[in-house]
Amino acid sequence: MKKHGRVWAEIDLDAIEFNYQEMKKKLGGGQKMIAVVKTDGYGHGAVPIARFLEPLDDIWGFAVAAVEEAQELRRHGITKPILILGYTFREDYRWLAREEIRPAVFKYDMAAQMSEAALAEGKKFFIHMAVDTGMARIGLPDTEEGAEEAARITALPGIEIEGLFTHFARADEADKSHAKIQFSRYIHFLELLKEKGVEIPLRHCSNSAAILEMPGLTADLVRPGITGYGIYPSEEVSRESLPLRPAMSLKSHIVYIKDVEAGTPVSYGGTYVTEQKMRIATIPVGYGDGYPRSLSNKGWVLIHGKKAPILGRVCMDQFMVDVTGIPEAKELDEAVLMGESEGSVLDVDILGKLSGRFPYEFVCNIGKRVPRVYIRDGKFRENP
Repeated sequence: MKKHGRVWAEIDLDAIEFNYQEMKKKLGGGQKMIAVVKTDGYGHGAVPIARFLEPLDDIWGFAVAAVEEAQELRRHGITKPILILGYTFREDYRWLAREEIRPAVFKYDMAAQMSEAALAEGKKFFIHMAVDTGMARIGLPDTEEGAEEAARITALPGIEIEGLFTHFARADEADKSHAKIQFSRYIHFLELLKEKGVEIPLRHCSNSAAILEMPGLTADLVRPGITGYGIYPSEEVSRESLPLRPAMSLKSHIVYIKDVEAGTPVSYGGTYVTEQKMRIATIPVGYGDGYPRSLSNKGWVLIHGKKAPILGRVCMDQFMVDVTGIPEAKELDEAVLMGESEGSVLDVDILGKLSGRFPYEFVCNIGKRVPRVYIRDGKFRENP
């Protein structure tokens, strides 16, 4: 890593390992985990994270949202099962069968087309059926008709039903009644399938929030997403239920410091005007990097462990902060945009509130031009 980078995200692999170990302890049973690495591993880097997690015995495989994400993992040598949680298109079915990618299936006509692809490739098509129990998104209806459709899917040549899953819509709320209803509907659907002679080898429902606060749900697999990266699913889940360590820090450097007089407008539109003499530092990061423009005049960074408030609008590639109260600040000093600095912490929950963004959204939006550097055993690693 360059000594003075414009901006970079540090990804702590030790923190990710800790988070998965804590989730394993929380679950207690023999459930394995599907590590969710969609949206480039929630902005942390899907390929490096998958490479790091793949050797772990507790990792059954990985989940992504789109074919392109599965292709990237296979292209970089990931061999464990990959589940696509979202919709897949017919033109990709032969590749999916060839690479043994597990698609989510929730319509008979999808499965029939996959059957054709499997026979053309001379492969079995391993699929996971999705059932809608209360999300109103994708999934077979959790009804007698839905079970009949699932049974028809099972009978297709070349199709191997490997799993059945649903997704909780409100498990991250303090009131778990909706999630419990969803789980009971899922169990009922399994019973309907059993009556029709359909056996499901792998059952999975639990997302991050359910792992934290509903660990007793009976299933074969769980799907940790945001918790693997050390972020809690919502403010309503108990932090005491599971200790997590944030994996991502976002850092930059001061590139310029100037003294300005009272009455000086700062940045586009002059939305901030100095009321006294001030010392202003420029940080070479902006909304072009995924750093929210909505932090204009309300966010701050940490320099030598002290708050440096943002002055004026965040530009595409730069923004300015007040270092009047940090006399030791100098050009090329580190600025922490998210993370820890000399005992002070600026976490994604704070940044989410200030910017009007969901914490998931904040880390996912850190842009491609922000290099990710990986830390293992306290040391930077070039190829995690």
